[in-house]
Amino acid sequence: MSVVLITGAGTGIGRLAARTVAADGHTVYATMRDPESRNEDRAGDLLTFAAQENLDLRVVELDVLSEPSARAAVERIQAEQGRLDVVVHNAAHLLFGITEAFTPEQVLAAYDTNTVGALRVNRAALPVMRRQRSGLLLWVGSGTSRVVPPFLAPYTAAKAAMDSFADSVAIEVARFGIETSIVMPGPFTQGTAHFPDAGFPADTEVASAYDAEYGAALAGNEAATESLFAPGVQQDVQAVADEIARVVGLPAGSRPYRSSVDFSDFGDVPVTAVATVQRERLLRRMRLEDTLRPTAH
Repeated sequence: MSVVLITGAGTGIGRLAARTVAADGHTVYATMRDPESRNEDRAGDLLTFAAQENLDLRVVELDVLSEPSARAAVERIQAEQGRLDVVVHNAAHLLFGITEAFTPEQVLAAYDTNTVGALRVNRAALPVMRRQRSGLLLWVGSGTSRVVPPFLAPYTAAKAAMDSFADSVAIEVARFGIETSIVMPGPFTQGTAHFPDAGFPADTEVASAYDAEYGAALAGNEAATESLFAPGVQQDVQAVADEIARVVGLPAGSRPYRSSVDFSDFGDVPVTAVATVQRERLLRRMRLEDTLRPTAH
């Protein structure tokens, strides 16, 4: 069984993943900001579930915007477990609206959470994994990294940047026996806190200039997204948590580099298939083909 750190575990996919991975018998550190204050109820919910089900599920404070916070979380895990086997990069924040109306500061904040946050966690966790010469970085990506939907530019751009990070880091850590897996959810309008907690453009004057042309599309975006699902198809975000747990539980060396969890026929899978072939071709041409299949030492 593995020791697993999950970021953004207070809500949505992260919360479900923490419960599901722990139910499979792994030791899970569900991390979030302010578990003893702002997120006390969310932390308590996970701890109650762990006690009821007799699971090794623990809550640790980790703010992906703070490198010292990430380092302190990993140091606690090291002190208690002596190792760290899996990091699940899940923390993210959605922004919805007209791109021009977001301030540069808002867009930079999106990158800070959705992209640079993973770097901070890696800078804390990878020294442990490199010493072990084993581990798994599991990135919760997005189909929007391949096919871009409307009105989500700060989010989709930051997720695409995170995806690029994942591709690059995968090469750099492979010779230490550290695996990479990128789980790519399709759209979900239910079961996550993305839309309820979404940020909106700060420049309301610019946003209003788009109302005549795009106001109806903005107001109807959730319904339009719902229409992507065929009649009778139930979107189930638990399936993403199940896929994360499945990948974590696979033997080292057998985990998929990418997998998709999508109920909407979003369209990213064929794009990913082409990108994967071309990525592998490039690494072979550059004599880095050994990084395609890292093995524990």
